[in-house]
Amino acid sequence: MGTNGGGMACNRVERQIAWGDLDPLGIVFYPRYSEWMDASGHLFFDRIGLNLVRLAREHQLQFGLVETTCRYLRPGRYHQRLYIDTELVSLDERTVVLRHRFVEAGGNDLLVEGRERRICMDVSDPLKLRAVTIPRSLYTILEDVQVPADG
Repeated sequence: MGTNGGGMACNRVERQIAWGDLDPLGIVFYPRYSEWMDASGHLFFDRIGLNLVRLAREHQLQFGLVETTCRYLRPGRYHQRLYIDTELVSLDERTVVLRHRFVEAGGNDLLVEGRERRICMDVSDPLKLRAVTIPRSLYTILEDVQVPADG
C-alpha cells in the first residue's frame, strides 16, 4: 500500500486483461470493472486491518455496498496491464466512499474511474440488516487513511 503523506493510503492491485474479460468488440465488458472494484475494495479494507469477513464474524459489522458509479474514459484491451488504485475519499458517521482508478501500467493514462459507497451495517441478524454508526475504533483507522476527494 502506498501513502500519499500524512498516513493517507492508496492500495494498488495489478491486473492483466484476459480474453474472458472482453465483449464482442474486443474491449473490457463493462461489468468486469464492477467486479474488479468490489475485489479491490475488499483488498483495501484488508490492507488497513479491517478484513470484512473478520468484521462480520467478530463484531457483527459489515460495510455493505449501497451505490456504485463508473466513468469509462478509454477502453481496456486484451493483454493490457492495469493498476487499480483504491483510496478512501469520503467518510461520515455511517458511510465510506472508495474511489477506484484504473490506470494503464507503465503510464499515467486513466481508463476508468469508479466509486463505491458503502454503509456500516449490523449483520448480527441477517434478516434484519440495519445501518449503524461506524464504531470509533474503526472510524479512527478509516480517518487516518482518507485522502481528499479531488486528490
